[in-house]
Amino acid sequence: MPGPISRSLRSPRVLVALALILCIGGCAAFAPSIAPHDPAEQDLLSILLPPAWASGGNPAFPLGTDSLGRCILSRLIYGARTAMTVAVFASLGAMLIGSILAHVSGYFGGAIDWIIGRAVDVWMSFPPVILSLILMVGLGTGLDKVILAIILVDWTRFCRVLRSEVLIVTRRDYVAAARLLGFTHWQTVVREVLPATMPLLITLMSLEMAIAVVVEAILSFVGLGVKADQIAWGQMIADARQYVYQSPWNLLFPILAIFLTVTAFNLLGDGLRRTLDVRLAESGH
Repeated sequence: MPGPISRSLRSPRVLVALALILCIGGCAAFAPSIAPHDPAEQDLLSILLPPAWASGGNPAFPLGTDSLGRCILSRLIYGARTAMTVAVFASLGAMLIGSILAHVSGYFGGAIDWIIGRAVDVWMSFPPVILSLILMVGLGTGLDKVILAIILVDWTRFCRVLRSEVLIVTRRDYVAAARLLGFTHWQTVVREVLPATMPLLITLMSLEMAIAVVVEAILSFVGLGVKADQIAWGQMIADARQYVYQSPWNLLFPILAIFLTVTAFNLLGDGLRRTLDVRLAESGH
């Protein structure tokens, strides 16, 4: 049977997702070189221009301009930088906190498991988006604040799901054998438990990236996300609402960017789940 990496690279879902993510990530990484204009540059003589291929369009602005004459394509490209930064760092932070607590809870069980489980139950009793909004009111706006808010809300997703997997793994014979051989708790978790839970962890992280993009867009849409001088897709949607009838493309393009990014991460998560999970790979699902 081929290894997990080769299985993943043969999955159409993974390949399509990686192509989309690399495209969006490339735009984010090389935004200053790719963007045709400064995203904050205003041309008040060229406001609400349609895309270049439409009647009245200007080739200098391939996707048109907004109500202040700013290039929509340039703002989309710089918005990708904001979205990908939040997706990567917020999911990493949530993964680290949630996975550590999940492995501690599932491995040791008992009172430790009960305390962590009740903390997760209490934290998850609040609607995630509402909790994020409350945290942003207290933390203030800014990219780092958005990342912190998502981490503080979404670590519970990793903890709850991974804990169940850790409970299953710790009951397997090879984990008991490791304990009999004199492995410390740290060695047992790192060498025996973590490799078995890693496929699920990778899948959860890719799905969390999609969630982080949506949450960041919602926070920016209501004005509690990035600062005014930073570009975000949610901010673009908020600005375009009042001109939806005059220039629907102002609203359509950032929505499409969010949709493609979220779809890419969801496809990646689903593809990785099907290829990294040995049980699913063996059953052919």
